Amino acid sequence: MNRLLCLTLVVLFGSSSVFAQKSKDEKKPAKKPPAPFRWVNPLPKTGLPDGVKHGTFMSPSMKVDVGYCIYLPPSYEDKPNADKRYPVVYYLHGGRPGGETKSVKLTSQIDKAMRQGDVPDMVYVFVNGGKVSHYNTPQFDSMGEDVFVNELIPHIDATYRTIAKRESRGLEGFSQGGRGTTRIMFKHPDLFSSCAPGGAGQATEKSISENNGRENDNLVFAEGYNTWDLAREYAKNPKPSLRILVHVGTKGFNYENNLEYMEFLTSLKIPYERLIVEGVPHSAGLIYEKRGLELMKFHATNFGLTK
Repeated sequence: MNRLLCLTLVVLFGSSSVFAQKSKDEKKPAKKPPAPFRWVNPLPKTGLPDGVKHGTFMSPSMKVDVGYCIYLPPSYEDKPNADKRYPVVYYLHGGRPGGETKSVKLTSQIDKAMRQGDVPDMVYVFVNGGKVSHYNTPQFDSMGEDVFVNELIPHIDATYRTIAKRESRGLEGFSQGGRGTTRIMFKHPDLFSSCAPGGAGQATEKSISENNGRENDNLVFAEGYNTWDLAREYAKNPKPSLRILVHVGTKGFNYENNLEYMEFLTSLKIPYERLIVEGVPHSAGLIYEKRGLELMKFHATNFGLTK
């Protein structure tokens, strides 16, 4: 019996060792390739507040339908407010490519803040940035910036009860959307008054500036089409004035280059505020969980709203 037991244990442990070695040597499955870019993406069926809607419009430049998500605040559908108009914040997603649904889960925090009365009611629009998120790239037949600035904004103002003027229009985004926010706010200061770029890849933008528009061998932008050169141009005649809040997490991989970019803005004498979120990685969701209320209040204050 003892001999049989020993043999059994040897077999069992030997088998475990073999399986352990196989598991150790087994290669991890390859990451799935990114989903192909689409101008229209379906809204998630669950997990979003009632005020979130999905819409499309026909883009004259792209000649396709383009999708967007819109959050309408709690009071928007109330009959006593049938004539009330609202300020609007446009949110630019991260990733390349992304889509209009990429950042829409942030509406859970936004809706909670408005329902609790922590911030006044505002409209939020989540933008589809095109194939090379929030850039004009004619070489890839994707004019993301123009679709947003020249087409989506007029569509939103014509379709919903927004206050259609720069004093009541904000711009925000994270990561790739932070790059887009920074670049677009300096290029179009006549359209936005309240701007909150977050976690932007400012080191990449600096490299584009220093390498004649080249981000890599396959992607070359027009001269001056980056956050560094556009800030320099804006600084020469900083009108109309922008209210800027740069936000970033201290554990994010863009933390240091955002600090460098803030010093750059200081050197240009461009006023800005900073929101440094301790212990948070490169994540718009986690930043919103921890300090999102401050971002919302920043826009509300700039719009002249009080709560």
